[in-house]
Amino acid sequence: MLQALLAGVSSIQSQQSRLTVIGNDLSNVNTDGFKSSDVLFKDMLSQTLQGASPPQNGAGGTNPIQVGLGAVVGSTTIDQAQGSLNATGKPTDMAIQGNGFFMVSTGSGVSYSRDGAFSLDANGDLVQDSTGYKLLGWSASNLGVISTTNGISTSDALNIPVGSLSSVQPTTSLALSGNLSSTAASTDTWTSQATVYDSLGGAQTVTVQFLNHTSPPPASPAPPTGAQSSWDWAVYAGSSATGSPLATSASSGSSPLFFDANGNIIPPGSGITNTVSVPGGTGANPAAVSLDFSSISQVSSNSSVSEKSQNGFPPGSLSSFTIGQDGTITGTFTNGLTRSLGQVAIATFANPEGLSSTGGNQWQETANSGIARVSTPSQNGAGIVSAGFLEQSNVDMGTEFSNLIVTQTGFQANTKIVSTVDQMLQTLIAMKQ
Repeated sequence: MLQALLAGVSSIQSQQSRLTVIGNDLSNVNTDGFKSSDVLFKDMLSQTLQGASPPQNGAGGTNPIQVGLGAVVGSTTIDQAQGSLNATGKPTDMAIQGNGFFMVSTGSGVSYSRDGAFSLDANGDLVQDSTGYKLLGWSASNLGVISTTNGISTSDALNIPVGSLSSVQPTTSLALSGNLSSTAASTDTWTSQATVYDSLGGAQTVTVQFLNHTSPPPASPAPPTGAQSSWDWAVYAGSSATGSPLATSASSGSSPLFFDANGNIIPPGSGITNTVSVPGGTGANPAAVSLDFSSISQVSSNSSVSEKSQNGFPPGSLSSFTIGQDGTITGTFTNGLTRSLGQVAIATFANPEGLSSTGGNQWQETANSGIARVSTPSQNGAGIVSAGFLEQSNVDMGTEFSNLIVTQTGFQANTKIVSTVDQMLQTLIAMKQ
């Protein structure tokens, strides 16, 4: 009878463990990124009263006679299924759709989490709201280049210094468009001013002058096939009247503008770059600016060439940012420039159910989870990042309440075993009286 008593007690203890897991799941039904668990039981050691015997001497074999000693917790399983997504509209909130975990720095190591509730701290670091742990990833260079070939360490926190980060982009290309009159005399000129930016974002004014309209074009340099007329050009720092000349169509690597009979400009030949070096302001490097004349035509109307575009930007500070599905953080500056600031790292595991929960929505790798495989979102089996969303708990309340009923029934059944054995023991003791 004592064995029956102990078997009932062991089952009661097992049901209590399952009740604890169910209670934990239900208490975290609204915890971001929480993963539910379940308890699996196994029978305890069975006592063999008689071993099995084989058929022999015309008699059949007998099965072993064993008495079970109760049930114990065999394992707890973690359901790593995707939780539903909830739109928050907050740009720093992120949810992973698919496999993988965010990597965060605890200060002394790296932890893994599905909780994507992040905010910017006083230093501009992306930190987890519930823990203050820093989000890890690859930071971009000053030119917006991201290298994901390096490993991730606790020092690779993603930083978005809104309002304090400045950016400039020197001009490397200047495009002009419009018309040069096909009826202009060889003494006619047309000038157009443009603004370019040096390496420090300083604005520099240049003047492009078109002159020496010739039909047909001169023999030297040899005009391209189909050329019916030509224009020379010259670039000055400042104005053409008082500024210093920087380059002309006769400079090395440059050529005049040639037009065909339909007024279309003929593309420059091989080796022609039409590049001019524009001096920078105090402390700035000169800017090598390539002139693009491809949008200039020559028809019978007034000349009207002007600046079409240039790719430089004056100084500007970081005003806002967005996070793409590939985890790339793109900053927008007050000068209109956009530039990559970094990229979120995602860790995947061969066996995510083997991770160990450390509390605070954090996980640590174990001997059976496999090592973390770090990649960018959507690569190597990792999911994509959805900014402005949070992953909800995957706890199914219907399943949990069903398990609760089953657990309660199992608990009550085993208390009946204990009480019945107790009554039998009392009856046995009463025999002596």
